[in-house]
Amino acid sequence: MLKIVGLTPHPPLIIPEVGRDELARVQQTVAGMERLSRRIREAQPGCLIIITPHGPLLREGIAVTAGPRLEGDFGDFGAPGVKVFLETDAALLELLQRETAGEPLRPVVLEADIRPFRRRGFLDHGAAVPLYYLQQAGVSVPGLHLTYTFAPRRDLYRFGQALRRAVEARGLPTAVIASGDLSHRLIPGAPAGYSPRGAEYDRLLMELLREGRVEEFLALDEELVEEAGECAYRSFLIALGMLAGENFQTEIFSYEGPFGVGYLVAELRPASAGEERATAAEEGEKEGPADPVKLARQALRHYLEQGHPLPPPDPLPPFFSRRAGVFVSLKKGGELRGCIGTVEPVRKNLAEEIIMNAVSAGLRDPRFPPVRLEELDEITFSVDVLMPPEKIESAAELDPARYGVIVRSGHRSGLLLPDIEGINTVEEQIAIARRKAGIGPHEPVELYRFEVHRYG
Repeated sequence: MLKIVGLTPHPPLIIPEVGRDELARVQQTVAGMERLSRRIREAQPGCLIIITPHGPLLREGIAVTAGPRLEGDFGDFGAPGVKVFLETDAALLELLQRETAGEPLRPVVLEADIRPFRRRGFLDHGAAVPLYYLQQAGVSVPGLHLTYTFAPRRDLYRFGQALRRAVEARGLPTAVIASGDLSHRLIPGAPAGYSPRGAEYDRLLMELLREGRVEEFLALDEELVEEAGECAYRSFLIALGMLAGENFQTEIFSYEGPFGVGYLVAELRPASAGEERATAAEEGEKEGPADPVKLARQALRHYLEQGHPLPPPDPLPPFFSRRAGVFVSLKKGGELRGCIGTVEPVRKNLAEEIIMNAVSAGLRDPRFPPVRLEELDEITFSVDVLMPPEKIESAAELDPARYGVIVRSGHRSGLLLPDIEGINTVEEQIAIARRKAGIGPHEPVELYRFEVHRYG
C-alpha cells in the first residue's frame, strides 16, 4: 500500500505569494516540488502522511496533531490568504497506536482544538509548504501529521517500520512526505552560520540515498550531522524505516542552496509499489517480474531437470537486486518437506540467495529425502526474506507471531522463524531454538529478534 515517499524542503519563500521577487532564485526547487507533486497525484493515494520537524517537539514520543480538519496558512510569512488543510485519518491513527504498542517510540496525540494549537490551526510550515504544492496539483486526501522527536536513530527507524505496518493494515494506497531542509550552513552568512562540513553533509546524504545505503545512513557521523545544522535527518530516518527490508529507487529532482540552506526534492519509490504479494492460494504461480515464490519453484525444477543452478533473471528486477538473508520452505500435504536458509546474505543478490536456498531446501535438508521431480507439483513453496536481526535484552521483547528468534551461546546458534503454526508462546519459541542449536535449557544465551517479509 506504500506507493511513494517524497523528500521535500520547506522554505516558505518557494510559495509564490511569499517569495515574490526571490522566487526566481529557487526555480529548481519550485520545479522539483511541482514534479514530485505530479508523481504523487499519478500514484492516486487515498492517504497522505507528512513527517515534519516544525510541529510540537515532545520528549515523550512522536507528536500526532489530530482533529477532523487541520488548517494552516502563511500569515507568519506575509501571506495569510494562502491556506492549506489536512483531514486526519482516524482509522490509520488507531492502527498506528496498535502497531507501536511495546515499541520504544509511540505516538502522542495532540488535539488541534486545544491550546496552544488553536490559534494556528494547526499546520506548521514544514507541513504547509509541501501541502501547498500537493493541493495545487489536485492531491487532497486524509492522512496524518507527525512531528519527529530527538530519540535514538534506531528508534525513529523502528517507528517508521511500525508506521508501515499500520499503512498496510489500513489498506489504502499511501504517499509519504518527509519534510526537512539539509544543511543550514552552506555559505558565509547562512542562517545558522557557515561550516565547510555543511556541503560535505549534503553531498554524502544524497549519495547514500541515491545508492540505497541505508545502514550507512543510519550510522552517519554524529559530529557531521550536528555540524551541518540540518532539520531533515530524522524525518528521513522515519521514512527509510517505512522502506525497511525492501529495495527502493531514488530519483533526485532538484538540489540547490542559494541562501545557504540545502533544498533537496527527491522521490523514493518502493519496489513493491504496484506489485501484489504472492499468497499461499496462488502457490507461487502468479505471473510477474519479481515473484520470489515463483523463482524458488523455478529454481528447484530447473536443477532437477538440468542438474545445474538456474541463472538469475536478466535483466534483474529491482526487487531482486538487494541483498538479504532468505529461508525457503517446502510443504507437501500440509507437512514440512524441507527448509533451508541463510540468516545473513551470502550471495550477490536476493535472486541468487533464493535460487540456491530453494535447491538446498529441496535436496540438502538432512531431515528429509531429496525431492523428486515427479512430486514437485504436489509441493507448495514459501519464501521468507529476513530483516537484519537486532539484539534484545530479554524474552519480554519477543512475540512469536511477529518476530523470529536467534539464540546464541559461544559458537552455537539456533534460529526459529516467526508465525509458525503450533508455536504460540515465547517460551516454546526459545526452547525450540535452543534445541536446534544444542544449547541446554539453563545455559545463558544472547537473544536476537528479526522480522520477515513472507511470500507464499
